[in-house]
Amino acid sequence: MGILNVTPDSFSDGGLFIAPDLALGRAQAMVDEGADIIDVGGESTRPGAAAVSVQEELDRIIPVIEAISAALNVPISVDTSKPEVMRAAVSAGAGFINDINGLRTDQALETVAQLGVPVCLMHMQGQPHSMQQAPRYDDVVEEVYMFLAKRQQAAITAGVDPGHIILDPGFGFGKSLDHNRQLLRGLSRFTALGAPLMVGLSRKSMIGKVLDAEVDQRLYGGLALLVMAVQNGVSLLRVHDVKASRDVIRMVEWASA
Repeated sequence: MGILNVTPDSFSDGGLFIAPDLALGRAQAMVDEGADIIDVGGESTRPGAAAVSVQEELDRIIPVIEAISAALNVPISVDTSKPEVMRAAVSAGAGFINDINGLRTDQALETVAQLGVPVCLMHMQGQPHSMQQAPRYDDVVEEVYMFLAKRQQAAITAGVDPGHIILDPGFGFGKSLDHNRQLLRGLSRFTALGAPLMVGLSRKSMIGKVLDAEVDQRLYGGLALLVMAVQNGVSLLRVHDVKASRDVIRMVEWASA
């Protein structure tokens, strides 16, 4: 899954692809590098990020989704927690919903059930503006596991096709550096939920903290984490650097075959 942020303030590529023509060019480049899905987001969810209105999010993403849908033969994901945005994005050509809030927003469960598209349910403790202010867990792996199990069941109860549900433990979303390490070590635990697993590790601050590296110097650290994720049951990788990520995983798959 190639990341396409059409925001002015995302932590890695904010402001680079706001214009639809620039966004389409970036989407084409990621498809050429081997992206299977393009994930379009119009609201930054980096730590400390402020929320944006429904209309502002729509204004950012709908022209981009329409442009990609018209020009490229690639599935489009919309990175949003707002039911209104989900509906408009699917109408514009998106076929996958990536919700960092785990469909906890009012009417989100019902909306996804009605739309009938695949959805990724992610764990987040708190909200983006405050989630990294001293997050606490007694057992981060088990608490995230139970949260995802409950959200998975809530989605199924609301009418979402069980085969359409993907789960994401939410690295960096209300987790300390040690919480992230524990989640990495415990990734295989989540395979017991019977749904495909997705992770977003690309360029994240935990890599920067371990390696003392700025955002543009975190590729190799992120690739190491991707290998660990795949070896522990993850099947969907949300990344900025598509070709490097695909090359690394192809070699892991070759060596493991």
